[in-house]
Amino acid sequence: MENGFQTSIWTRTRADGILGLTGGNVVRLLVGGDELFPAMCEAIAAARHEIWLATYIFHDDGAAESVATALRRAGERGVRVGVVVDGFGSKATLPRLRHWLPEPQVDLVVFRPVDRWWSLLQPGQLRRMHQKLCVIDNQVAFVGGINIIDDRNDLNHGLSAAPRLDFAVELRGPLTASMTQAARAIWSRAEFGHDWRDEVMALARSAQPFARARRIARRLRLSRAGIAQVNMDNMVPVRAAFVVRDNLRHRGAIERLYIDAINRARSRIDLISPYFYPRRAFRRALMAAAQRGLRVRLLLQGKIDYRFAALAAQVLYDELLLKGVQIYEYTPAFLHAKVAVIDDEWATVGSSNIDPLSLLLNLEANVFVHDARFATELSQRFEAAVAVSREVRLAGSNAGGWRVLRRGFVAWCAYWFMRMAGLTGKY
Repeated sequence: MENGFQTSIWTRTRADGILGLTGGNVVRLLVGGDELFPAMCEAIAAARHEIWLATYIFHDDGAAESVATALRRAGERGVRVGVVVDGFGSKATLPRLRHWLPEPQVDLVVFRPVDRWWSLLQPGQLRRMHQKLCVIDNQVAFVGGINIIDDRNDLNHGLSAAPRLDFAVELRGPLTASMTQAARAIWSRAEFGHDWRDEVMALARSAQPFARARRIARRLRLSRAGIAQVNMDNMVPVRAAFVVRDNLRHRGAIERLYIDAINRARSRIDLISPYFYPRRAFRRALMAAAQRGLRVRLLLQGKIDYRFAALAAQVLYDELLLKGVQIYEYTPAFLHAKVAVIDDEWATVGSSNIDPLSLLLNLEANVFVHDARFATELSQRFEAAVAVSREVRLAGSNAGGWRVLRRGFVAWCAYWFMRMAGLTGKY
């Protein structure tokens, strides 16, 4: 029998048109690329029908090459391989990727290519594909916050001794069907989205239009073998939901699920986000939970990668601390994880930060898990990270004027950034 908390999540997801909690899944937590990439390459090596991979960053280091090699070899043995990378996140490595992932073995497409720097001034170009998703044969899927890049490699700061903190989930079971659909949809959107007219014109001008049409149809076709039924024997009945944030039907899906879960929490809320600048409703939910006597802890970045992103989080510290929210900064390495655990059974792992980019603009993907074992394991990882982090204390009153100026500056920048992206209203 479901309690009120579980029923609330089901009702909310169904109301938003999102798949509700689905049972019969096997879910495994993976820490960093050191655990994700070998598991992903093993699943790719066993693929028989089709592979779909979407990622914001597909780098050109050794870790990325191992994944690219596995994808290419799958394509060489006849597996349908579709890869979509973001045009901004993977801009610098596209020449290498096209060499590593050649046609016809791999169908590599780019989501919103950035051909010229001034194209970023167009509102649509600010909406990036930030998902990290891989689905193999509709049998096994990987989703989380980990890009295809070595854990110790940072694009702005180079190599470091300690791996950044990040998580992904390996999932097997009926939920992979919706994840397959999502991965195929984002690939198709990148291939035929706003450029579909160019594709039609190229087809009309082609010397061999029928051959070209067959090639396009092949790239869109879903293999019947690829949607075979999942073997449910001996499967642990983990309930989970796969939720995307897009600019069509699910504009605020991930944020609403977060806020709903926070509002219905009974004992604790633990949240990790490297980029943290939530809108007022999200902050109020966190502060109200702390005021109700719940333990509310945020783990944010202490080793800074982008200074403005760190400043955006820091200007909110005093407001949250005054209401009883505990804040920690992770200092051993760069922080990239986007996860949360609420009470003893609710958890989420995904690509969505708690900031305007993720909550309002980017295409994101999270898996929400309702399972005590999984929540306990993620909680243990959270506790280990907090143990090596520094706690933020309420600042003294001497810098009050400076804090007000900084907060006003960040709010002003956020306001104009959202206007550039075509968004209106308060944040």
